Amino acid sequence: MNCVSSFSVNHDTLEKGMYISRIDGDIVTYDIRMKKPNAGDYLSNGAVHTFEHLLATCMRSGELADSVVYIGPMGCRTGFYLLLRNTVSHEDAIRLVKGSFSFVAAFEGEIPGSRRQECGNYLEHDLPEAKSVSLDMLSVLENWAASDLKYE
Repeated sequence: MNCVSSFSVNHDTLEKGMYISRIDGDIVTYDIRMKKPNAGDYLSNGAVHTFEHLLATCMRSGELADSVVYIGPMGCRTGFYLLLRNTVSHEDAIRLVKGSFSFVAAFEGEIPGSRRQECGNYLEHDLPEAKSVSLDMLSVLENWAASDLKYE
């Protein structure tokens, strides 16, 4: 069997940040690493769920909405994958992620799509944790540049 590219990254040395995971034709997969792998601190299910709703809402409502293919959580609960069409520059992808984390950090009110009729697990959300992690990631990504998108 082929080795999945994300499994070939040394997770013991991987730090929080944003990385290019892979490029497949016209799709770029970004690894948005919100927690240090294997450090014992992971996103709660409620925070993952809240991020899923808020990141998708924000990214699919902005100027790059047509280029967003997918935003979804990693099973290990250390971050999210963002798939964008390669028509988006790496600099614009970083701006999109920073803007989305700013949106989550400042969000107040009812989480979009969180009503019983709209969501299969509408009770499991954690907005305070999502906001806290967003603030942390904004500090991590503050000076992030396209040259930082490579795994070490």
